[in-house]
Order: sequence, then C-alpha cells, then structure tokens
Amino acid sequence: MTRTTLVFILFISLSSGLFAQRYAYVDTDYILKNLSSYNTAQKELDRVSIQWQSEIEQRYESIDRLIAAYQAEKVLLTEDMRKEREDEIARKQTEAKELKRQRFGVDGDLFQRRQELIQPIQDEIYNAIKEVAQGGGFSVIFDKAKESNILYADPKYDRSDRVLTRLGVSSKDRGGSDDDDTDTGTGNEAEPQNEKVSPPSRDSGGGRK
Repeated sequence: MTRTTLVFILFISLSSGLFAQRYAYVDTDYILKNLSSYNTAQKELDRVSIQWQSEIEQRYESIDRLIAAYQAEKVLLTEDMRKEREDEIARKQTEAKELKRQRFGVDGDLFQRRQELIQPIQDEIYNAIKEVAQGGGFSVIFDKAKESNILYADPKYDRSDRVLTRLGVSSKDRGGSDDDDTDTGTGNEAEPQNEKVSPPSRDSGGGRK
C-alpha cells in the first residue's frame, strides 16, 4: 500500500515473559492482495487520482496559453491592460496551486477518500487477526509486510491464510490453506525457551495505524 501501512502487533497478555508465550505472524501485503474489497478500493483511488491530476494539468495548460497570448500581444497593450492580464494570470496560477493542494495535499481529497475506502478494510483485518490470535492462543502476532523489522520468519508460523478465512476468502480464491480455529500442536508450539525472540522496536509501529 502507499497506501496507509498496516503493522499489527497484538499483545494480549504482557504479564509473562515473551519466551514462554505463543506467537505467530501474518503478511498483511499478502492479505490485502487477496481481498477483492481492497483491490476495488485501490482501483477507485487510482481512478479519482488520474481524474484530479488531469483536471490540474488542464488548469496549467490554460495558464500557459494565457501567458503565450499575453507575451505575443504585450507590445500592443496599454499599461492598464497589461496589469489586468498579469493579474488574471497570477490569479489563475494561485487557483491552480490551491486546487492541487486541495486534491493531493496533506488531509486533502485523496487522503480523505483513501481513509473512507481503506480504513474499514484495515479495521476488518485487525479484527480478524485478533480473532485468530485469541482462537489460537497466541499472545503476539507480528506483521512481516514491508517496513517491519522481521528479517526471516518460518512459514509454519504464518497465519495469513487463517486471517483470510476469517475475512471470507476461500482457499480456492487464494491458493492457500483453509485450516483455521484451533491448533493441533503441529508447527504451532511455543518457541523453545533458550531461543531469543526479539519483538519489533517501538519505532517500527505497533497496534493499528
């Protein structure tokens, strides 16, 4: 995503040490890629972005034509006429800059539209991850998507497909496994006590964003 980045770290119980806790991870990039609702939302964002960018470019093209016409006719204009044309050009340039800021600036239209479309999906994913964590008895679930500090993760601890199952995405649609609900013990045991597991740093972002 440049989307807004999803980094989920669920700490359900902090009373005992991390070494004795069960943990797993998910890949939110993989989860998002397999959600039709996210793909639809992204297409809509791309559509409005292209539309608004075209609108801004048309404004600047119109300004360029005004400037060219003014330069060609400048010697024929009176001082007052020159001032009027220059003021018109300056006003349209200001309007174009303001439109660009309104559409693509911080808290602009594109940002607001992204919040409307993507935030509900992020909330659904978070809730599904929480359900998987609680159902599987996991104290911690990391996100191995980009911008995380997980350099390697054993696939047997990956619960991304379980999250997708909770979100209603079948294994047929994604080519993954539909195993869910409870762990059988195979590949899901807590990490051995003598192996250290470093949790993500606070700078990498925790909880929902």
